[in-house]
Amino acid sequence: MELSLYTKTYNDADVINNFMDLYHSLHMTHLASDLLKKGLSPDQISDAVATALTIAKTSNIETSKHFMPVYSGINEQIIQDCKLSHLGYGLVIMNADKSLPLVGSFQVDVLKEFLNEVH
Repeated sequence: MELSLYTKTYNDADVINNFMDLYHSLHMTHLASDLLKKGLSPDQISDAVATALTIAKTSNIETSKHFMPVYSGINEQIIQDCKLSHLGYGLVIMNADKSLPLVGSFQVDVLKEFLNEVH
């Protein structure tokens, strides 16, 4: 994410990119830090976000539509966070530490839904 500084002239491409970033961010209703409340540690979240980004890239998913680095305030501290679309949030959960009950139940639910659509 870029920090915008005041200037008297703006490049049209920058204005369009900033607008598109804002537009996409409106559809990102989750924060990676929300997973702290579900039992994931900061390191587990960071690893899961990195893996989810890799999968999105290799699947030709436009990452800017689903992942946006931001800063959040938690317990009077500012932390690096990530805004996530519904798809991005699902990819993060799916790729988190497999020993967590949240991850296993999520994967089973996704598989059940997939199998229901196939039949």
